[in-house]
Amino acid sequence: MPASPFTAGTGDSEIYPALLAASTDPASLKLLPDPKAPGKAPAEPGTEPAEMTPDGRAPQKAAEATGRPQETPAAEAVGEDTQAQDLHAPEIRVLGPVEVTGVATTGHGPSQARLAALLYFRPGRSADVLCADMDPVSPWSTATLNARLQGLRRALGNDPAGNAYVPRRRSGDDPYELSEAVRCDWARFTQLAQRALPQGTAGLPDLEKALGLIRGRPFGTRPLPWAEPYQQEMSTRIIDVAHTVATYRTPTGPHHDLTAARQAIATGLDVDDSAELLYRDWMRIEHAAGNRAGLHTAITRIQDINRKIDCSLENETEQLINDLLGPTGGRARGR
Repeated sequence: MPASPFTAGTGDSEIYPALLAASTDPASLKLLPDPKAPGKAPAEPGTEPAEMTPDGRAPQKAAEATGRPQETPAAEAVGEDTQAQDLHAPEIRVLGPVEVTGVATTGHGPSQARLAALLYFRPGRSADVLCADMDPVSPWSTATLNARLQGLRRALGNDPAGNAYVPRRRSGDDPYELSEAVRCDWARFTQLAQRALPQGTAGLPDLEKALGLIRGRPFGTRPLPWAEPYQQEMSTRIIDVAHTVATYRTPTGPHHDLTAARQAIATGLDVDDSAELLYRDWMRIEHAAGNRAGLHTAITRIQDINRKIDCSLENETEQLINDLLGPTGGRARGR
């Protein structure tokens, strides 16, 4: 998990983070889409939310692209077994800068990786749409698209049966798509979170494993326009999970672990450093640790960030600060 840029010299560890807006009660968090059944996708700007499959693809589009209906196996299959289907299949990683197994990070590699992500999340698009999505200012030519597809096909190779992970199109009517065997870290994150959230504190190992997949802001700091709604949805879900872990790890009891709570907050901060919900979690963590300096650091950090974005503190944040710094601050330890 990435380390936080915020450090101080006291407390259980030197990981100091920040976070986003949601509820302080984990039980009230909206569950992630069932990774084995269609759920809701982040809406594209100006559209209604589209239904999504567990891997983030639109089922109707995927069915049109492949000519096969999207199946919805039993939810019990979620977890380690789903990942074991093809451990050698390439993986698209979007929970941070876009990376793809076997694709170079230099030359045309980055554009091939972004193309792979586009094909994964939005299969069945026409060449014109793909070319515009890959560069809205100066759309690719069809020749460029085909060249990048060829490079991506070479990089990903074939599955054990000899089928290309980037199928060849036999006619102009064939869809642009990836093999269904191609994996994605976002699908893995949703599987872990969906399984863990209903379990309460028993789900903590899976929630922390899900946070371990995060490498930074989804799709990186400069996503292509088509990816922005997905980035927002992913960021919100990651913050939900980070907040849940911190909420379970902060109070005294069998699951008390302030280092783990701080690490969850650090991960959330790497995704969105203006997430006020997580700053409140951070304050509670430092208060629980008896770390007055750390508490002041958290308060100062959120005040500075809100000043930069010209935004007032939320009422709940102001109230929490007053509670923790006031003469009766001890009462706020478990809140």
